[in-house]
Amino acid sequence: MLDSFLLAFTALFSIVNPVAMALIFSQVTAGRSPRERAQLAGLVGVYSAVVMLTALWAGAYVLNFFGISLAALRIAGGFVVAERAWALLSAPEAHEARKQEQAAPAGDVQESAFFPLTIPFTTGPGTISVAIALGATRPADAAVLGPFFLGVSAAAVAIAVLVWLAYRSADRLVALLGQTRARVLTRLFAFLLFCVGVQILLNGVLDALGPLFAQRPR
Repeated sequence: MLDSFLLAFTALFSIVNPVAMALIFSQVTAGRSPRERAQLAGLVGVYSAVVMLTALWAGAYVLNFFGISLAALRIAGGFVVAERAWALLSAPEAHEARKQEQAAPAGDVQESAFFPLTIPFTTGPGTISVAIALGATRPADAAVLGPFFLGVSAAAVAIAVLVWLAYRSADRLVALLGQTRARVLTRLFAFLLFCVGVQILLNGVLDALGPLFAQRPR
């Protein structure tokens, strides 16, 4: 359970990046009152948890329904995660600009909390892909399946809580970190995410090629 929690927490934290996104959240909600911003932070945290937990628990099963093997899902998911991390690592400024454009201010607090502030601003396609890929790494042994899902689910909830705290404290984070330090953290976590993506891809390749090597005559 601890191993699955650490793997999922690192991957989800790197792709969601609550600290860097809080800086943009502060900008796109600058015209709202402190009460509205606190309400938005809470709603985004709840919606983010729902999105990540749904992708973790059901994403792989839905894809399997369409005949996609776990090995293929891990290879594709690992590739997407690694590619996403490389984009963050090589051009975080462009990524932030795209996020800010996606999160252009909307009207009603309830409506804007889910779209665009949760999807695609906080938990967009990249986060969903990471969550599905993590869910696809579930062990075949039924005895450890429960602890695995408890670990990854706890990681998703922890990330959602961090999103709430970071967005609620967005103004203080802006004053404390500044743009330069935030970008340094973004690159650091992007590198960790790239390693996670490569590991997921390697697991998929081993799953796909393992039976072939096992059938080879000795």
